[in-house]
Amino acid sequence: MFPPSIRISFFIIAFACFAATVAALIMQYGFDMEPCPLCISQRIFVILVGITALLGGIFGLSRLGSRLASLFGIVFAFIGGSISARHVWIQNLPEDQVPLCGPGLAYMFETRPFFDALGLLFKGDGHCADVSFSFLGLTIPGWTLVFFIANASALIWIAVRNFLPSNK
Repeated sequence: MFPPSIRISFFIIAFACFAATVAALIMQYGFDMEPCPLCISQRIFVILVGITALLGGIFGLSRLGSRLASLFGIVFAFIGGSISARHVWIQNLPEDQVPLCGPGLAYMFETRPFFDALGLLFKGDGHCADVSFSFLGLTIPGWTLVFFIANASALIWIAVRNFLPSNK
């Protein structure tokens, strides 16, 4: 039945985020593709969108719960999409303008104050410019940007449906 109910829509988004996270872990551990700081940041926001959608599916019986879940999901998708867009931008910089490579994440979090290390995590470094895979002309951050745009669009659609009469 189309369109699916609001709760089913949330569960579809949560499943898609779960599948994307599993795909990222397979790329990391199965194909030895070590994630850069921006990849890790994007992964965090994919997980946050998924958790928000899962909570929306579980608590989607109330209009308030559904509205809050869609609002937070939209915010997380926009932040994640912004990180993905920055990552794509860094990958397309000329070589002489790519930021310098920094120390590993574990070292940064051990030696720097938490918020300084967090700022560096979202800023990215030279490792973020490496392109290890592309499909149909898009790199992994490009596909992640498409994923965030699709999730944000679906969550906006859910939010709009919440304001229509008699939707569940």
